[in-house]
Amino acid sequence: MKKLIPVLIAIVLIIVVAAAGFGAKLVEKYSYSKERADLTEYFDLANSDDVAVILQDEQIEEYAKLWDGVCYFDLATVHKYFNDRFYEDKKEGLLLYTLPDAVVSTLIGSDSVSVGGDGSGRDYVIARYEGDTLYIAADFVREYTNFSYELYTDPNHMQVYTEWNERQTAVVSKDTQVRYQGGIKSDILTDVSKGDKVIVLEQMETWAKVKTQDAFIGYVENKKLGELTAETPSPVTDYEEPVYESNTRDHKINLAWHAVAGTAGNDTLAAVMENTKSVNVISPTWFALSDNQGNFTSFASREYVNQAHDMGLEVWALVDNFTNEGVSVYEVLAGTSTRTYLIDGLINAALEYDLDGINIDFENIGLDAGEPFIQFIRELSIPCREHGIVLSVDNYVPMAHTDYYDREEQGIVADYVIIMGYDEHYKGSTQAGSVASIDFVERGIADTVAQVPADKVINAIPFYTRIWETKGTTVDSQAVGMELAQQYIEEHDITTRWDEETCQNYGEYQSGDSYYQIWLEDADSIRVKLNIMQNYGIAGVAEWKLGFETASIWDVIADYMNQ
Repeated sequence: MKKLIPVLIAIVLIIVVAAAGFGAKLVEKYSYSKERADLTEYFDLANSDDVAVILQDEQIEEYAKLWDGVCYFDLATVHKYFNDRFYEDKKEGLLLYTLPDAVVSTLIGSDSVSVGGDGSGRDYVIARYEGDTLYIAADFVREYTNFSYELYTDPNHMQVYTEWNERQTAVVSKDTQVRYQGGIKSDILTDVSKGDKVIVLEQMETWAKVKTQDAFIGYVENKKLGELTAETPSPVTDYEEPVYESNTRDHKINLAWHAVAGTAGNDTLAAVMENTKSVNVISPTWFALSDNQGNFTSFASREYVNQAHDMGLEVWALVDNFTNEGVSVYEVLAGTSTRTYLIDGLINAALEYDLDGINIDFENIGLDAGEPFIQFIRELSIPCREHGIVLSVDNYVPMAHTDYYDREEQGIVADYVIIMGYDEHYKGSTQAGSVASIDFVERGIADTVAQVPADKVINAIPFYTRIWETKGTTVDSQAVGMELAQQYIEEHDITTRWDEETCQNYGEYQSGDSYYQIWLEDADSIRVKLNIMQNYGIAGVAEWKLGFETASIWDVIADYMNQ
């Protein structure tokens, strides 16, 4: 027996040690980790001045900066998330913001700002460069944008709200920790105390994804939370959205462009209007940019305006950027001084000649000129609004590569957005086709009214077609008016047929090695286009150009105008 006692003791010791080890494993398995997360790593802060941005309930990829206790956003972030109306004038070192009645201007690097010439100061630098990147103080952005933010340090992060939708909240029922992931072994992000309120973003079986009052997003056990409560946060109350009042008409617009290539062209007004019906706006091609300093040529005539007014017509004079060679839209519009000079010149001309409106027809502007162009429209709208001058802007049919024309912003600050609903196939096209097929026209209208109020949209129709010649791999065309197109059909004994795909009368013939095609613009095709326009309830129609039409087309347009 005595010999068994040491053996039994050894066995008991082994059992005790094993039990202790097993118990330790159980304790380790079911105990809560006390490891704390590296918060700099959690917010992915690469630099000491970086500020993580939590927008609504998500951290975005962009970062703010904290300099001298002031929070700054880079301009691209401001445009993307807050307000794309801020404009950087790189030429003159200015930051601009356009209100309905004034331009807000600050010299980059300064703490002073001018609103329509009236100056004031801030207790921080409003905008500053870091390398080539422009940063704007968040407080300054807030003056013109509806959002709120709270800044937290240690580490740097901020909560930003641009919407204030209903959310689910819960009160913490027991002191606990918010963890990086849902699990007791996950690192601790921050502590919450009994009575603290958290926003519940997602609730799972045992854990809930929450956001704390100081914008930490992590996980808390459901058993540590009280009942869910729906709550609608208080929105910003110290901001009022500016109203860009429009000088639109209470009737349909029928605008006809009158091509005037010199002062003598003004004498043709009576002749080109002789057979028209229902036209209420004439747009003579009077003004054209002539250099990169903001000057323009002019064929304007007070006698023409008086004659048009006597005929019951408004005059919206056209300004183009392509008549005179060597003009760079970017050079004219990117700098505030030249842009202002051009605007002053146009407004002075409008007042001198008693114009009712200005029609901007800037075509083939490059991507680099996109922002200067829309800034020009914003700034031009201010004196137009002040003097009751209608501002209309011509646009291509919307395509992905012309998004920088910013039709949505045009629809806010300008009075009318005109779609040039033609040139689907044009002089440089490598394939013959319609100038304005019905699908092309409808897509242009549909895409535009998706961005611009329908009562501000005018669709322009072509009074011309193209005669196409395909010879081998060479494709060429010439534009002709409606009457010449019909003569061409008759002279070449072409039999036309209605093409359902384009909703046009189509004809073709072969002559030697050349294959000729024509998609006619006539009463039949125009009627279908006008029906589409009526269906979308847009503001009216425009025509390019007077003198290219047949007299009978006006009956079709008059029917549309009377609907």
